[in-house]
Amino acid sequence: MNILLLGSGGREHAIGWKVSNSPIVKNLFIAPGNAGTSLIGKNIPLLPNDFLAVRQFVLQNEISMVIVGPEDPLVNGIADFFLADEQLRNVPVIGPGKKAAMLEGSKEFAKQFMLRHSIPTAAYKSFSRENLDEGNSFIDHSRPPYVLKADGLAAGKGVIICETAEEAKLELYSMLMESKFGVASNRVIIEEFLTGIELSVFILTDGKTYKILPEAKDYKKIGEGDSGPNTGGMGSVSPVPFADRSFMDKVENRIIIPTIEGLQSEGIDYRGFIFFGLINVEGNPYVIEYNCRMGDPEAESVLPRIQNDIMDLFVAVSKQQLDNETIITDPRSCCTVMLVSKGYPNMYEKGKVITIKGQTSESLLFHAGTKIESSTGETVTNGGRVIAVTSYGNSMKEALGISYINAAKIEFDGKQYRRDIGFDL
Repeated sequence: MNILLLGSGGREHAIGWKVSNSPIVKNLFIAPGNAGTSLIGKNIPLLPNDFLAVRQFVLQNEISMVIVGPEDPLVNGIADFFLADEQLRNVPVIGPGKKAAMLEGSKEFAKQFMLRHSIPTAAYKSFSRENLDEGNSFIDHSRPPYVLKADGLAAGKGVIICETAEEAKLELYSMLMESKFGVASNRVIIEEFLTGIELSVFILTDGKTYKILPEAKDYKKIGEGDSGPNTGGMGSVSPVPFADRSFMDKVENRIIIPTIEGLQSEGIDYRGFIFFGLINVEGNPYVIEYNCRMGDPEAESVLPRIQNDIMDLFVAVSKQQLDNETIITDPRSCCTVMLVSKGYPNMYEKGKVITIKGQTSESLLFHAGTKIESSTGETVTNGGRVIAVTSYGNSMKEALGISYINAAKIEFDGKQYRRDIGFDL
């Protein structure tokens, strides 16, 4: 099979690594990819949202399947684009259609969906520019802390937690009136604050049935002790110690099954990954958010624990035969530490030369924001999150220890990383 993988981050490198190990894959193309993906396939200078260019490439290169890594092309309707084209409709797309992807594309859509199907989540209300005063009044009559979320896609950074009403009102004004997160914050959700510990649960579904994948916990804050602003993710661990059989039974029965049945009852054909961002509140799971793709950096610690040939799973999804598959999970822990650029998640510089001092073969290095400088052939930084260092271990502590040893061997100007991943477990 000839496979086209869309995306350029650490998640896509991890997916590509799994795909490239499948014996049924002849050629793997990654668009646009990064310095790391060039080692496992062929990078193609295509933008995932340029559907016409993707179409041309698929037809010219006899692509058998398209795997969509990031959320943008899914929310913009790439799966629908393929189905509507006579020459493309028989090329499976691993990823949901536009309506299904609204579970991530609109926080309000997701909230309304959860309310319709009695899926546990925090109470909320939404506001736009037209009713800013109502939003301020809602804050006045709510208890701190206040959770403000941009309704649309904001690259994992559209959530702000405010400790005071004054701070919440200033942020609400900035989001609605000053477009702090662009069009993503044209509408803002103000949500009840839930106290607990978070985790990420993933399923793969073919629209009829589903398979639960290994769970993970990621760390969004830039600083130690979960301090500072949100990022796209600074590291992840899998498995999650408190996600025992009893807790996961609650997740399946209260959240996963109602979600799948809700999609089916509303006539929404969903084929691909569903990410459930959950919080454990005194032993009970609540949904914080849905994503319509694998998480990042969770993918870097979850995918290495899946021992199946991932292409067998993707083919089963495309044929709606996923019920014939069984997920085989590596019992070891897998932990990821993300190396980021100085200044991230705010302003940061690119083009810093990356060097590795010594052997890092005990770890998997999944590139995120990297590229090969054409004039020198050197690998340089090309994003806020640069490289995910992932390691196996017989315990979380052992896996993290190996990742930290190898993280120290990777050098670039301004390198930063959290040294307390897993601290709360």
